[in-house]
Amino acid sequence: MLATAVVFLSSAVVLVLEVSVIRLVAPYSGDTLETYTAAIGVALAAIALGAKAGGDGADRWRAAPLLAALLILGGGGTLLARPVVLLLGPQLAGAGPITALLLVAFSIALPVALLSAVAPVVVKTQLADLEHGGSVVGRFSAWGTAGGLAGTVLTGYVLVAMLPVSTVLLVSGGAVVLLGLLFALRGGLPHGPRATFAMLGVCLVGGTLLVGVESPCDAETAYYCARVEADPERPSGRVLYLDDLRHGYVDLADPTHLEFAYTQWLGAAVDSQLPEGPVESLHVGGGAYTVPRWLAASRPGSTSTVLEVDPAVTELARQELDLRTGPGLTVVPGDARTSVVDLASDSRDLVVGDAFGGLSVPWHLTTREFAAQIRRVLRPEGLYVANVIDRGPRAFLAAQTATLGEVFTHVAVVAERGSLDSPAGGNHVVVASDAPLDTAALAEAVAAAPEAGALADGELLARWRSEGLVLTDDHAPVDQLLTPYLS
Repeated sequence: MLATAVVFLSSAVVLVLEVSVIRLVAPYSGDTLETYTAAIGVALAAIALGAKAGGDGADRWRAAPLLAALLILGGGGTLLARPVVLLLGPQLAGAGPITALLLVAFSIALPVALLSAVAPVVVKTQLADLEHGGSVVGRFSAWGTAGGLAGTVLTGYVLVAMLPVSTVLLVSGGAVVLLGLLFALRGGLPHGPRATFAMLGVCLVGGTLLVGVESPCDAETAYYCARVEADPERPSGRVLYLDDLRHGYVDLADPTHLEFAYTQWLGAAVDSQLPEGPVESLHVGGGAYTVPRWLAASRPGSTSTVLEVDPAVTELARQELDLRTGPGLTVVPGDARTSVVDLASDSRDLVVGDAFGGLSVPWHLTTREFAAQIRRVLRPEGLYVANVIDRGPRAFLAAQTATLGEVFTHVAVVAERGSLDSPAGGNHVVVASDAPLDTAALAEAVAAAPEAGALADGELLARWRSEGLVLTDDHAPVDQLLTPYLS
């Protein structure tokens, strides 16, 4: 029974590490396909190395001391995973996909390898004769897989949603260390005081750093590392950070104030393309809830429905950004892709898309199929405006332009004046509608914004629409199109 529990727990913690490291690394590398690939690839490589080393070790050393060492060091390494990312993340950020690979490798490769070495050692202790070797190996392989499944499901569905990642790793690593100490009491530790002190030191340092290293987050949500900071140049200004990106800005004293350039261009698009008076709007992504509050203040009587995937971000906005919901502002928690299908057709004058970041993009909100849902919800004269962050060759921006161009009759793109010739890039606002766009009024309005914008010229827009990849549910390689970093 104890042997089964050891294999089950060690395998479960391996998958806890694999899932949790994605949350740890995302603030520095983005919640991208590359980050997921790094986590899976490093974990698989470490599992293979650990299994090989564990099998070799089982043939050379006594099982109880070896298991004690593997569990204590593996648990201590689990406690160290988060501090390692928090300490190295700021230094390694900005290296593109290599950031994820390095951070994942430095933080979880060693504890995953150590814990993966446990199963072959346990199997060796249960092999009384070769005649029944197959059933023994099969049984423990099954329990190891069950442990991995439990670790995956509990972490992804329950633990990360309920607890900070630091707590998840503290409990997981602590449980493994305690199990290792049990084996140490039963069979001793590897010979030599140095080995004993080294193992206990790893656990002590890991536990201390896990608790002591300060997280940059006000809230570690299931999706983001989120925090709110005051604007030193504007006493009533507050900035919302999601991961390492400035995601939203709110002036607590003036809801009509739009700080970020792209929100100014969104406002200019709304004012220049929609008639005066209240509008019924839908917002894909809430964040700081800047634009819904701007609409309520600048166009009294307007109503906004916000589709926000992360309830913890909404709660942070309530606590720190003075968010107030009611008949004029309702929040629908959950994924926008599944929520939008429940909205009535021809029910909105305006849809605002602000769910894309500079490090990661929810690909399923970029496709032609999702754009078709937006078009269904809009009235015939309605307007869709979306914030798109891209740099370099603007392959993702071109893809979004081409995709929306297949769904809507008219498309325009707003960017910082003169920025489209620069690889630096940044925020762009894509404007789409079935009704003709008053491009002259739009150009004048964005040029008059505090941070002036300009429209992409007709030739560039035509090239994007013709050459950009049309994104579909079947093919949307957004992470490869996006250029989040400059070389």
